[in-house]
Order: sequence, then structure tokens, then C-alpha cells
Amino acid sequence: MNNEFILSVLRAPLISEKAARLAEHNQYVFEVAPEATKADVKAAVEQLFEVKVEAVNLVNVKGKTKSFRYRQGRRAGMRKAYIRLAEGQSIDVMAKA
Repeated sequence: MNNEFILSVLRAPLISEKAARLAEHNQYVFEVAPEATKADVKAAVEQLFEVKVEAVNLVNVKGKTKSFRYRQGRRAGMRKAYIRLAEGQSIDVMAKA
């Protein structure tokens, strides 16, 4: 798997309060490409961060409907991946991001 494919699958780490709580339990959250599969995400994380991934859960987040000057619009949706690592392993998402 080449670096171009890895960087196209993993778009960015998501940093939030929920993600910080999950990081205490060896779980990390990434924004991924909409067409990415669990196998793609697992392979990309294992190769980029050199860790052992136990589980991958994917979530499609729908974009919010917003109005601006009496016009309805829609923000873009995204796909999130929740990654659980093997016991004793961790990722420093700030260093690689």
C-alpha cells in the first residue's frame, strides 16, 4: 500500500471531547474517505502508525441543514472511523497529523 492511498483513505484525525475520552480506552477517531472500507482503514492505520488494530467501526454523518439569508442550504456530510487498538498500544495523532 503506497503513501498516496493511505493519505487518501485517512483524511484527518478528529479532535473533540468525545475523542479525548475514547483515547483513554485505546480508541481513536479519524475522518475517512466516503468510499473507504473497514479493511482499507485498518490497513492504512496499521501501516501509517505501525500499530495493531483490533476493530474498526465506520459511521456516516449527515450534513446539517442551514439557512443563510432566507435560503436553505446543506453542509457536506462526512464519514468517521472509530479505531480500537490492541492493548498497550497508542497513537500520537498530533504528531502525524
